Amino acid sequence: MIIFTISRRWQDRPSLQTAISFLLFCALLFSLPAAAAVPRHKQNEPTPQHKASEPTKITHEGHADSVQKPSGHVHPVQTEASAGKVELDEQLGAYIPLDLVFRDEQGNPISLADLVTKPTIIAPVYYRCPNVCHFLQGDLARVLPGINLDAGEDYQVISFSFDETEQPELALRSRNTYYTAMKNQYPDQAWRFLTGDRATILQLTDAAGYHFKKVGSEFLHPVAFFVVSADGQIIRYLHGTHIVPKDLTLALYEAKAGRIGTTIRKMVQYWFSFDPEKKTYVFNILRGSATAILTTLALFAAFLMFGGKKSKKSTATNKNGSNEKDKNL
Repeated sequence: MIIFTISRRWQDRPSLQTAISFLLFCALLFSLPAAAAVPRHKQNEPTPQHKASEPTKITHEGHADSVQKPSGHVHPVQTEASAGKVELDEQLGAYIPLDLVFRDEQGNPISLADLVTKPTIIAPVYYRCPNVCHFLQGDLARVLPGINLDAGEDYQVISFSFDETEQPELALRSRNTYYTAMKNQYPDQAWRFLTGDRATILQLTDAAGYHFKKVGSEFLHPVAFFVVSADGQIIRYLHGTHIVPKDLTLALYEAKAGRIGTTIRKMVQYWFSFDPEKKTYVFNILRGSATAILTTLALFAAFLMFGGKKSKKSTATNKNGSNEKDKNL
């Protein structure tokens, strides 16, 4: 019926024929490449940068150097040598060891299994860092209160020091600093600050592919944090000291994919894609354009179909009315 109605009006109106042909051409042009608009990668595969023979090394001093990486993808093993290189070898899809025991802000032992019971943001830092660690945690304090998720219920935040000489007193001082920056309106146990011994620290950082080096009293280290799911699987790495709220929110949605409503999850995956080269989530413009054009075409077809029926019905009514008037006369 739809095809018949459109074809009748197509024949009657040459301008309508031209308009629909143009819309169909635009829909075909935008819809075909939409699925390949943004490069994607599986979570259990390294990103394109790490497939190259010379990955980029980012340190807290902002320099980028080339380092030689051994072939193959081997899960890191705790060794003394692992602290001698500075790089972030993303381990997407890997699991962090949840049986590790750190110390909380009061010096009490606490295992990751007790904390990572929901999507969790994990920030490797050292509390005496004079620059980027402070900037990274300061930006977390800026962004976290504005995230449209319930802290402590929907997600957890953990900062841990990779300097084994730092004690819980420093962790507590750091905690008070950033809670004060958030005007103490953030849930009390939603952001934890941990310390640990060297063996525990290296097991966690090696599992995450986070490699640092001590130089004098300071450290060279990657500027990044990562998001894990409730079972400890590494879902996403976020880089730099400037945190984009959209990126952090979408990473938490990805980590919560097993529990989040399917409608929201599908919408997020449809409209946004993670660009592994730019390390950010990007809006899929081509897919959005194709969707808008196809929606317009559907509405236009509906107008032609139902609008034509209405016009015929009103014409028939007018004719019947005229006939009755003629009979009365």
